Amino acid sequence: MAFMEKPPAGKVLLDDTVPLTAAIEASQSLQSHTEYIIRVQRGISVENSWQIIRRYSDFDLLNNSLQIAGLSLPLPPKKLIGNMDREFIAERQKGLQNYLNVITTNHILSNCELVKKFLDPNNYSANYTEIALQHVSMFFRSEPKWEVVEPLKDIGWRIRKKYFLMKIKNQPKERLVLSWADLGPDKYLSDKDLQCLIKLLPSCLHPYIYRVTFATANESSALLIRMFNEKGTLKDLIYKSKPKDPFLKKYCNPKKIQGLELQQIKTYGRQILEVLKFLHDKGFPYGHLHASNVMLDGDTCRLLDLENSLLGLPSFYRSYFSQFRKINTLESVDVHCFGHLLYEMTYGRPPDTVPVDSFPAAPSMAVVAVLESTLSCEACKNGMPTVSRLLQMPLFSDVFLTTSEKPQFKIPTKLKEALRIAKECIEKRLIEEQKQIHQHRRLTRAQSHHGSEEERKKRKILARKKSKRSAIENSEEHSAKYSNSNNSAGSGASSPLTSPSSPTPPSTAVEHAPF
Repeated sequence: MAFMEKPPAGKVLLDDTVPLTAAIEASQSLQSHTEYIIRVQRGISVENSWQIIRRYSDFDLLNNSLQIAGLSLPLPPKKLIGNMDREFIAERQKGLQNYLNVITTNHILSNCELVKKFLDPNNYSANYTEIALQHVSMFFRSEPKWEVVEPLKDIGWRIRKKYFLMKIKNQPKERLVLSWADLGPDKYLSDKDLQCLIKLLPSCLHPYIYRVTFATANESSALLIRMFNEKGTLKDLIYKSKPKDPFLKKYCNPKKIQGLELQQIKTYGRQILEVLKFLHDKGFPYGHLHASNVMLDGDTCRLLDLENSLLGLPSFYRSYFSQFRKINTLESVDVHCFGHLLYEMTYGRPPDTVPVDSFPAAPSMAVVAVLESTLSCEACKNGMPTVSRLLQMPLFSDVFLTTSEKPQFKIPTKLKEALRIAKECIEKRLIEEQKQIHQHRRLTRAQSHHGSEEERKKRKILARKKSKRSAIENSEEHSAKYSNSNNSAGSGASSPLTSPSSPTPPSTAVEHAPF
């Protein structure tokens, strides 16, 4: 069976970038060990949550697997004697909760397969390396000139994307990289249009796009081949890492944090902006800019993974820009992601939080000006500049690029229309997600404000005032009734206000409880 004949997998397409949170709800002691009952939630919806049961040994196993990241993670130490004491279990539960908080808030760890399988075994039980090998094997039946040299294990961050080092049988010294990727939640192209667009990618020629040697797709995945670059990506240059090493080892805890030289920042930044403008002008959605998706070829940056948006894969920085409602187009996503990349080039590491309140000293104030326009509180609140605007800023406007290669990427009109519709659908899902996050944040703030100590004091004071006011009103009403009763007895006539046939109407004034 050829690769193109592979039937669809027929499974739910999860967005793997939606954060998972975990809270230990309780613990239960059995004969020789303690189990911890953990509530895991995907995203902001309480309905999208489930329970898992884990022992300390499960945490220990996960922690050992994560040691490749080179981080000092706060797993509570082992204890052989007295580990069933109630006080010890309570203290350990606090320590394990802290451990869960650390790994679920670390951007790289929270997206890795080890953590996802630990927290969500139902959705991450598949062996994606094995699935990828099956697809690659079927591909080789129809394309026998290629041969696998070795799997490149975990070199990328995506769970459902796998890499293999390749060679051509009649050119054994030349090395290539094959990437296989599953479809994602933003796949809106028809199967036919997807296959046509994927096959167009090798025809895309641009001085700042890394050339695709071969590309094919079916209704469930895609397979692409590119030349292997020994120097690796821009991120490998920044972190001084080896391209073949696992993603966690390369980028989680760099040994030396050092940004690039100012001239490198200016040149690489200008090249990346030029290719983004080219894609935007072509109407080709990207949305996947980060330092690992920029191949370094000498002094030239070349963009990788144009196929990601066609396959509907979520962006590496999605959990960041989904928080800001003004970053709601793929063009503005690219600009915001460029801010992340520029920060990494400048300081040798990603920002601790986004938006960034203040920027450390940079090689030039022109760098800070671009960072402020893409990562600051004001920028995230009010919206991103265009790529054209960034190109006009002092950091890049005086960079002169020399290239003899003329850009070429012909997309038929019918496929351009399919791309436009797919782009709108991707943006629509993003806008809806941002709206839900915004509403959830407002509700959480209101609940937090309502439950604050200051608000509780205000409510107590208002309640006392209301009680006093009611007491005064009751006293006045009692006095009025007593006076009316005396008047009636003196005159021998009934007052219309106290007549059974004319009851006193209730007060129409409503007193609202404070929020």
